[in-house]
Amino acid sequence: MSGSTASADDDLIFLDETCVPSDTSELAAATDVWRVMIVDDDTDVHSATTFALSNLEMQHRPLEFVHAYSAAEARELLAQEEDIAVILLDVVMEQEDSGLQLVRHIREVLRLTDVRIILRTGQPGYAPEIDAIRDFDINDYKTKSELTRIKLYTTVTAAIRSYEQIRAISASRRGLDRIVRASTELMALHGLDNFAAGVIAQVAKLLELEANGLVCVQEHSNEHENELFVIAAAGAYAGLMQASTHGVRGTRIAGILRDSLERRSNIYGENFSALYFGGNANRDFVAFFDTDFPLNEIDKRLLDVFCRNIAVGLDNVLLVTRLHNYAFYDPLTKLPNRTRLKELLEEALTASNRTDATLALVDIDHFAETNDALGHQFGDLLLLGVAARMQTQFGSQLTLARVGGDTFGVLGNASLVNPVVLLSLFDKPFSIDGQDVQLSATAGLVRLADHEGCGTDALKDADIALKRAKLMQRAGHFYFSRSMGVDIRERVRMMHALRTAFEEKELFVVYQPQIDLATRLPVGAEALLRWRTKDGTFIPPDRFIPIAEYSGLIIEIGERVMREACHELVRLQDLGYNELTMSINVSQVQFRHPRFLDMLGKVLEETQVPASRVELEITESIAMEEPDALIQLLGQIKQTGVSIAIDDFGTGFSSLSYLQRLQVDRLKIDRGFVTEITNASRGSSIAEMVIQLGRNLGLSVVAEGVEDERQASILSALGCPLAQGYLFARPMTVDQLTAWLKDNGAQ
Repeated sequence: MSGSTASADDDLIFLDETCVPSDTSELAAATDVWRVMIVDDDTDVHSATTFALSNLEMQHRPLEFVHAYSAAEARELLAQEEDIAVILLDVVMEQEDSGLQLVRHIREVLRLTDVRIILRTGQPGYAPEIDAIRDFDINDYKTKSELTRIKLYTTVTAAIRSYEQIRAISASRRGLDRIVRASTELMALHGLDNFAAGVIAQVAKLLELEANGLVCVQEHSNEHENELFVIAAAGAYAGLMQASTHGVRGTRIAGILRDSLERRSNIYGENFSALYFGGNANRDFVAFFDTDFPLNEIDKRLLDVFCRNIAVGLDNVLLVTRLHNYAFYDPLTKLPNRTRLKELLEEALTASNRTDATLALVDIDHFAETNDALGHQFGDLLLLGVAARMQTQFGSQLTLARVGGDTFGVLGNASLVNPVVLLSLFDKPFSIDGQDVQLSATAGLVRLADHEGCGTDALKDADIALKRAKLMQRAGHFYFSRSMGVDIRERVRMMHALRTAFEEKELFVVYQPQIDLATRLPVGAEALLRWRTKDGTFIPPDRFIPIAEYSGLIIEIGERVMREACHELVRLQDLGYNELTMSINVSQVQFRHPRFLDMLGKVLEETQVPASRVELEITESIAMEEPDALIQLLGQIKQTGVSIAIDDFGTGFSSLSYLQRLQVDRLKIDRGFVTEITNASRGSSIAEMVIQLGRNLGLSVVAEGVEDERQASILSALGCPLAQGYLFARPMTVDQLTAWLKDNGAQ
């Protein structure tokens, strides 16, 4: 035998001793193997390859062989077998390119990208195409004569190492994909408890294990210093949630979790993982999971990445939770707020038992005065006391909410949500900061069976009922009725119609002459607002003026009326009526507006009307409010040259000393007192008193609503100089006023 032949045989038969396992029992106990598929139509090749590589360990794992004797058989096996690390593939089998076609099938059809392929051929002339080697990720190509035992081992070992690296990269990629998906799914969860439970589920998915674990939070507060609270648990630990909120105290798990918290890092044991998620300044989060076996480095690195992602997610959840609480819960009492109560009402209105449900708004009487007298801190304690008593009384039987500063909402069965039960809560004093405080409350109620609409509408109806109850009697109650709802909706409809009427010039000004009772000659006119709809219907002023004031539209309307009236006065003066005075009513809302004085000056300047011939009429109720501010404002108005009249005088309770301080020019006797002067039982005492008062204070007096000669005669006899009413002229349009003045000898 030649030396070269002997060398080849030695290579085939013998290996270096370092390649042979020292302890065959370890090999027998191995549970993980490298699976190698041999694809060749020659059975001797299978036997020789198995003999050459058997009883060898690569990367501390033994080999397991899978045999296929044709390309077709290999296709079938590869469709079923898993975790094939290396394929030793004969190029030429059934056909000259069977091996290459099988490679194409593995990569393109079966999509097996991790498996390493080593091409072997016993016919060197049938070399694979260069394109096939490049395109199909072939690990190596050898002729069978090249593959001595050592070279075969070396080639397979290199392929297995390549396979292991590719699998590690693929596992990392899959793990990162899972982390991304887990983060997305977790961020879709609402609430800290749901998020924590989701963390357990996602870690189990990431490690492909059963969900056995728990998530804890460490609160940094004086009340629970360094205490661990279980906020989510699953599997073997699910009972901890039911047993106690801090059930991990004193256990081995608690010690591991505390170590993780102190190190602020993950801890990986033989059969567990403790994961640290961090948190904000007041909270730290940590989790414990059973793994049953030590994690590999890839899993550890993936969990490290996962924890960093989840730490950010936890902070976001806490932020969203706080925002949710701010949006839907009262920060003082922790009760649902008005917004949340609307949602609960929506649910109640769709429930089948809504016929038994009632909504009540309970308002603490005179709470503002208590707040002002004793301070806001005391007021907050008072509100907490009321909330606590309600919760103690009703517990979970009813839904409680704080819908306003001193107003609580109560929703539930009518047997409990009724005035007797609710108002009796205030029978006993509240002990606040060592003081007994006796409170009372007023309630507005809505029976949901009688309600038509959404939760917002139900709450509005309860508000209406509460306001009505306050107007009627404090410490009382009022139920909303459908007729009230119709009235409110009618006012809302009119408010919208009024805006349209204003824009489309359906509102217009008429003028009622004022007469000198001695000469019966006109001395001026009062500008009055009227509304005539497109179909010719007149809407009474006492219906639309309050709505205009409530909506704020009176500001624009009042300015237009003032401008038109001043323009009309200028026009009349151009016609020769130089002694006429134009009286213009000013609404309470309009008069209080901060721009009122600027608006008045602008109108006077634009119209060039003589200010001395313009008179503003304010009601007695305006004159009685904020006297110092009013005196200052009236002084500024008087500086423009405009005169001031108090309308409906005698209907209020004006102080005579205060009246002397007001720079007014005229008093107007209310039509109700004018009507009474012909009443034998009541007489003319009030009208006479106003006339005498005006004379004593040097003020002019005008009587409104004079409808017959008897009234005019009595007023004249009492010394009233001026009057207006249907006896002399009804309110008229601009053209009618011009004609009337001409016919009645105006100056």
